Order: sequence, then structure tokens, then C-alpha cells
Amino acid sequence: MTLTREIMTPNAQCIGENDALSIAAERMSELDVGALPICGEDGRLKGMLTDRDIVVKAVATGLDPDTTNAGRFAAGKPVTAQSDTDIEQVLELMKEHQIRRVPVIEDHRLVGIISQADIARHLEVAATGRTVEEISR
Repeated sequence: MTLTREIMTPNAQCIGENDALSIAAERMSELDVGALPICGEDGRLKGMLTDRDIVVKAVATGLDPDTTNAGRFAAGKPVTAQSDTDIEQVLELMKEHQIRRVPVIEDHRLVGIISQADIARHLEVAATGRTVEEISR
């Protein structure tokens, strides 16, 4: 059994719910990532912000990325996994919710993130292929 903590990318960086989208875009560029967890003032996960959210839901609809905050895109309860969750359960979550990344939580705090890239680096080729296929439907 492989646990989430064994293959996650640790120390995921958040964007604050009150930070501007332009700050989020800069951070994504610096980190070379396509998504960031959105964390509240209380340090708890509020949602996920993707580069697509910034472009399609904000810029393309006329929102100003310098004045629009990330928290605006923290809709609904984020899909998460515990650090001690079996990775097979995380793969099922990704398939079920059609998501490419899952924040990893420990004691109500963000400790990492599981992405398709983490899966590709650590799991068998067949498992990776099935997961990507299911997520991409």
C-alpha cells in the first residue's frame, strides 16, 4: 500500500484568499505550476485556483487581475486527501471529480499536493494511464 504522503509534492504553497489574481499568476510562474491552493486568513484550505480560472473566468470576462482576489474562485468544498490515505483512494477521487490535483491535508492544514505528475513519477505506467484517461473524459 502506497500512502499519499509518500508520493505527494510536500510544502505546497498557498495563495491567500485576499491576494490578487496577478499575485497568484506571478507565483504560478515562479513555481512553474498551473494551480495553487487558496488558503484563508485562518490558514485553512478554501479551494483551488488554476491558471485557467485566471484566464477564462477572470481576464476573458473583463475582471481586473490586479483587483480581483483569489478567494472569489474558492467555490464549494475542495476535494482533499489525508496524508495517510492509500493512493488508490486518491486516484478514485481524481477520477470521480475529474480533477488533476488533490490538496493533501494533515490536522486541518495543507501539507502537500498530489498531481498527475506525482502519479506518473511514482506509480506504474498502467495505473497512471488509466487515471489520466479517466480524468480527461
